[in-house]
Amino acid sequence: MTKTSSSKPKAKKSVQKKVKPPSDVAIDRRREWRFDLPLPVIVEGKVGGEKKYQEKTSLENISSTGAYFCLDADVTVGSRLNLVIEVPSELSPDKKVKLRLGGLAVRLEKPDKKGKKQGVALRFSKKFKFITEGGKEVDQ
Repeated sequence: MTKTSSSKPKAKKSVQKKVKPPSDVAIDRRREWRFDLPLPVIVEGKVGGEKKYQEKTSLENISSTGAYFCLDADVTVGSRLNLVIEVPSELSPDKKVKLRLGGLAVRLEKPDKKGKKQGVALRFSKKFKFITEGGKEVDQ
C-alpha cells in the first residue's frame, strides 16, 4: 500500500536579520544638535559640596540642552555647575554681554585635551541670565 501526499508545501518562515552599522560609524543618540564652539568659559561650582571654585576653560561643544568641556577640578556626577560664557562681539557689537547658564554634571570622561583632568557633560537647567557690561543680570 502506498500513501499519497495531499498536503500543501509548507510556507517558508521569513527571517529578518538585524543589520549592524559598520564598526567605524558612530551612532549619535543625542536629542539636540551639538555645535563645536570653542568659546572661552568660566566654570563655577563647589568641590566636595563646600569649597567654591572657578576655573577658566573653553567649550568643546554646546547644544540647547547642554555643553561639554574639560576641567582640572574634581567634580562628580550630579555636581551643580554654572558656566559664564562671553558672547562674541559679532553677536553683540554695541556692548559686552555674558551668558550665565547653570546645570548638572551628567557624565564624566577621560579628556581628549591634554593638561585637563576630566571631560564634563553638563545638562542645562531651564533658567539662564544675561550679564551686561555693568554686571547687571537680566533674567530670562
